[in-house]
Amino acid sequence: MDLVPALKEPLEQPLKSVLGPATAKVMAEHLGLHTVGDLLHHYPRRYEERGQLTHLADLPMDEHVTVVAQVADARLHTFASSKAPRGKGQRLEVTITDGSGRLQLVFFGNGVHKPHKELLPGTRALFAGKVSVFNRRLQLAHPAYELLRGDTGDAAQTIDSWAGALIPLYPATAKLESWKIAKAVQTVLPSAQEALDPLPDSLREGRGLVPLPEALLKIHRPHTKADIAGARDRLKWDEAFVLQVALARRRHADAQLPAVARRPAPDGLLTAFDARLPFTLTEGQQKVSREIFDDLATEHPMHRLLQGEVGSGKTMVALRAMLAVVDTGGQAAMLAPTEVLAQQHHRSVTEMMGELAEGGMLGGAEHATKVVLLTGSMGAAARRQALLDLATGEAGIVIGTHALIEDKVQFHDLGLVVVDEQHRFGVEQRDALRGKGKQPPHLLVMTATPIPRTVAMTVFGDLETSVLDQLPAGRSPIASHVVPAADKPHFLARAWERVREEVGNGHQAYVVCARIGDEEDAPKKGAGKKPSEDEAEKRPPLAVLDIADQLAKGPLHGLGVEVLHGRMQPDDKDAVMRRFAAGDTDVLVATTVIEVGVNVPNATAMVIMDADRFGVSQLHQLRGRVGRGAAPGLCLLVTEMPEASAARQRLNAVASTLDGFELSRIDLEQRREGDVLGQAQSGARTSLRMLAVIEDEEIIAEAREEAAAVVAADPELEHLPGLRTALDALLDEEREQYLEKG
Repeated sequence: MDLVPALKEPLEQPLKSVLGPATAKVMAEHLGLHTVGDLLHHYPRRYEERGQLTHLADLPMDEHVTVVAQVADARLHTFASSKAPRGKGQRLEVTITDGSGRLQLVFFGNGVHKPHKELLPGTRALFAGKVSVFNRRLQLAHPAYELLRGDTGDAAQTIDSWAGALIPLYPATAKLESWKIAKAVQTVLPSAQEALDPLPDSLREGRGLVPLPEALLKIHRPHTKADIAGARDRLKWDEAFVLQVALARRRHADAQLPAVARRPAPDGLLTAFDARLPFTLTEGQQKVSREIFDDLATEHPMHRLLQGEVGSGKTMVALRAMLAVVDTGGQAAMLAPTEVLAQQHHRSVTEMMGELAEGGMLGGAEHATKVVLLTGSMGAAARRQALLDLATGEAGIVIGTHALIEDKVQFHDLGLVVVDEQHRFGVEQRDALRGKGKQPPHLLVMTATPIPRTVAMTVFGDLETSVLDQLPAGRSPIASHVVPAADKPHFLARAWERVREEVGNGHQAYVVCARIGDEEDAPKKGAGKKPSEDEAEKRPPLAVLDIADQLAKGPLHGLGVEVLHGRMQPDDKDAVMRRFAAGDTDVLVATTVIEVGVNVPNATAMVIMDADRFGVSQLHQLRGRVGRGAAPGLCLLVTEMPEASAARQRLNAVASTLDGFELSRIDLEQRREGDVLGQAQSGARTSLRMLAVIEDEEIIAEAREEAAAVVAADPELEHLPGLRTALDALLDEEREQYLEKG
């Protein structure tokens, strides 16, 4: 039976044919908007009421903002300047107010004349610019503005023509102010009538949601707050539902696939491994293992996400699953995102298994298998041997990087794929590995980035979820502190003393930097003048090579300091990690290559330089490298950002809790949703514009149920052409993002 072709969406008209090439170019370059539909789905961030002013005290630092405010006063200063003709420079300082707080605007040079004439006390306007601090006061330097009232010429009349009582403020950039976007939206708004509705009528009517054309009209040009609420409810449902349908179809397709059921032998390799464990598994590990073994015993491929706190023992759970599959005559592959991590996993797995990892060797145990490592930079002979061991089935377990996905790699009988740190692998890469088995292998995905339930449903919605939230016995707490290097330089000196104390007590330390610091990523010579106060954050981040050198010659003189970064040769990296693991190195100065999986229980202290340049979950990951033994851990977050900045608040949040789930929630609240979700599976989830995955938990859960019902009844969506069109658009975006990342 032929499928109904997806309807061609009238909103696919390119913006340049409607708005002209110049505006369309700016919209494409700065906001990623290419079609009429893209612009209609670029929703206002918030609304200001025409008679009301923006609350200035709440403005975020270092962000581009649009505010409605009134001019309190304006002063023109003239000063001596070598750049200005006749030595006279001009600076216009305008103070705007919301009735209580104040904000300074500054205009320089030739740019003062127009605002000097227009921004008279009492004038109301929209102002747009980046919030910074100068002389401890908030300011916008050279903001763009649009007058709001009075008979001050065309600008005010134009703005009155599109703004009702509620003024929409759009996510904007320095090159494209909110009011210019509003005028462009006004031009394309009639096309909203042509929008195809992706929601089935029964769902829309059953939930009392407004039709899509009406929702688009009301979100951009609301008359009342009720208009906005109704439109938001409807648009959130679109996003949640289309995404959940994509995931439900994927689950449906996966459920049709056959797989070999893997039931471990009662006294095979797994039993022998468990017998040699020097500790008891936590309740959590036992429960999650049961879930995994139940999945492995079915004749459809397991698709399970194992998420757990840093150090909760996920690798142990994964290894037991791999041993269970080897027991059945199959093979297991573990995919790691970096070579350092692949080597680390290989080392820890072979150590945990002992003689059970020496299959085919003298001294190997009765049920032993071979554990091989496969990475892109291995020598030809070692690589050939590893490939041979996989093809013959000699090796039961292989651990490697994405080199495992290459065509040349052939397995004898691949039964299980374990993917570590899923958010670094695209769906397509998972599928490539899946094709390596005689039948699709079982799949276990692990992540140490705790994920709130709704994000798990949204990003990993094609996987069942298991959670490990208990730490194994013997783990120690980690104390975390923010070190404000700019305000209190003696705090940084004290940080290095603490590192010396830890080393003096027989322990080791990490120092983490955001950059390597060799020529390739150094700033160009003479590329900048001395930065001003508010430009402090523009200096390049501190670098591994520079810091290691300074520490070895200065505060950590006499200690063994080594460096580790991604541009080193793999053998050198491995040698450095081995020396550090053996306790031969006191301090390891590294980039984030140590972020996940590195396990040195004797390392108790970590100093993160320029900590404000890392994300919340990344800081939590890094911190998890210390406190892995019996001695307590210490993590020091060094920053030069001022106390009031959003970056400092983020660091304070990390210092205040060790609960990764709480931090992932903070992370989501502080960042645009798309950025967080965008790391996941081919980066496609930036399609979430209206849906807030933390607040809208209920909608996501309900959309998931509705989507499952729709897909079960009509897997190909033959009777829902509008939904098919929306789905094609989502999947195209996914594919594009994947290819870009490629």
